[in-house]
Amino acid sequence: MQPLTQFDFHHRIAEVAGIALVAFTSTHCGSCRHLRRVLRDLGPQRPGWQLFEVDAQHEAGLTREFEVFHLPTLFLFRDGVFHCELQAEARPSVIIAAAESALRQPPMEAP
Repeated sequence: MQPLTQFDFHHRIAEVAGIALVAFTSTHCGSCRHLRRVLRDLGPQRPGWQLFEVDAQHEAGLTREFEVFHLPTLFLFRDGVFHCELQAEARPSVIIAAAESALRQPPMEAP
């Protein structure tokens, strides 16, 4: 997963053509470590998707901007535009199905 900071987040996401998943995580979060492994496994199944990670502890401004209250939190973007917060069990097939289902719906307003 590619790291994002408050200084490059919006610019890099805006440049993504297609699907981007952004995980807000923390180094001391067991569920976050599990999600990282799951997203690494998901990558080869959806090679066109871009996977990013924000360290919520170090990037407090982004964490507040996206109203992240629990970790890990996963956000879905399409063509650089916020689509939704993705709610899914941390398994590659479930995340893929949830993302594909969410993409059939209109995008939500960004937090």
